[in-house]
Amino acid sequence: MTKRKLQHFAELDTFANVIQSPMYSEVYEHPMKGKWNEEFFGKSQPLVLELGCGKGEYTVNLAQRYGEKNFLGIDIKGNRIWRGSKTALELGLKNAGFLRIQIERIEHFFAKDEVSEIWITFPDPQPKYKTERKRLTSPAFLERYRKLLKPGGVVHLKTDSQFLHAYTLEVLKEQGIHINLFSNDIYKDFPGDEALQIKTHYEQLFLRQGMPITYINFTL
Repeated sequence: MTKRKLQHFAELDTFANVIQSPMYSEVYEHPMKGKWNEEFFGKSQPLVLELGCGKGEYTVNLAQRYGEKNFLGIDIKGNRIWRGSKTALELGLKNAGFLRIQIERIEHFFAKDEVSEIWITFPDPQPKYKTERKRLTSPAFLERYRKLLKPGGVVHLKTDSQFLHAYTLEVLKEQGIHINLFSNDIYKDFPGDEALQIKTHYEQLFLRQGMPITYINFTL
């Protein structure tokens, strides 16, 4: 591990907008469960998660645009979370935070009906058959989300992967899940949507390569 990464990890421990819990027991329930708005953000308003947030670009940008909501970026990569959390601190954002965990353990950190929305932005599509269970829109993950989303809670999937887009539509169809919106090219179909206009570093690379960005909005 590089000296720079070690410095970042040390800094994360001092950031007030970060909780780290990468390793824990299967039966462990985090003490923040059910208390994120009151004890972490200090303000009761809709809680929105970004799963696989990377450097936190989407979390930070959403928090800047929607001050009436609390945003929590989740990722296991500490060096990536360092960038997003540091940016949020520099901008003085009180409604943006970060949680370093494996997303597979998400139900241990959030109570029933605690979450209002989930954003999944450019996740690894896990195209191999044997890795289907790792796809963030697989039936197993959808079941996890049901445990924390409020009734009518919305999930957003924004991806450059045509494979993951088609796979997700098929899973939703099979499970009878209501699809609110979907697009094979968001910049063609929803040019005025403020939230969808946020562009991460990797998204800009995809766009320069001429790759369309797809979107699905569905309710569990």
